[in-house]
Amino acid sequence: MAYLSLEKLKPAAVAKIKAFLDEIMYNYGDKIHSIHVTGTAITDDFDEKISDVNSLFVLREMDLKFLEVLAPLGKKYGKRKVAAPLIMTPEYINSSLDVFPIEFLNFKLIHATVFGEDILQGLDLDRMDLRHQCERELKTKLIWLRQGYLSSQGDRKMLTEGFVSAITGYIPLFRGIISLLGEDPPLLQSDVIAVLAKTSGVHTDIFSTVLREKHTKAKHSIEELNTIFEDYYAATEELGKIVDDIKE
Repeated sequence: MAYLSLEKLKPAAVAKIKAFLDEIMYNYGDKIHSIHVTGTAITDDFDEKISDVNSLFVLREMDLKFLEVLAPLGKKYGKRKVAAPLIMTPEYINSSLDVFPIEFLNFKLIHATVFGEDILQGLDLDRMDLRHQCERELKTKLIWLRQGYLSSQGDRKMLTEGFVSAITGYIPLFRGIISLLGEDPPLLQSDVIAVLAKTSGVHTDIFSTVLREKHTKAKHSIEELNTIFEDYYAATEELGKIVDDIKE
């Protein structure tokens, strides 16, 4: 069986994903270009109780038979918080950098190549492609915030869960904005929020508050949640204006 390099992963993440990787390599290893573990599994943000282990499988060429091998494993390993991997090919990656620069920036910054060639480290991302996606994502999040607030109909649980679930998706976007503003994006989520405040001048305390609540599960009155919504929206809107003003 091919050697898997798992040294950069958090020990708890290794315990979750190793059997999954072993099973894939045993059944399909000859067709795989490389395997990369991404996200918190290689940073101090990893929380054994709530964090998924995310991965990217790069196939030498797209083969739907691989999905047939993978699909039955989803239920078994999903219970261990191993997320369904992203499946790509080198050609797909090279042709998609202009479409998904935020995602590929974060893959480039936070990954451990556990098998094969490190295809992510040398990715060349265009700054204006990144700006366009950041602008689009921020405007989409403003729509989501408005519609999510209305859909909650004042339900405290729905509002809290909406804010907490959204913050994970904000962090990769924040790294993109930091990069646009000329700084190197940090890896740790709390550091990302702090550096974003420093580089943009936007008060980002609300994002830090929501990130903490992802772990503490604090309960709030509807009045407190309304204030969180207002601050969340205002900070997102202000970031949108900053990105809009970025020119070539």
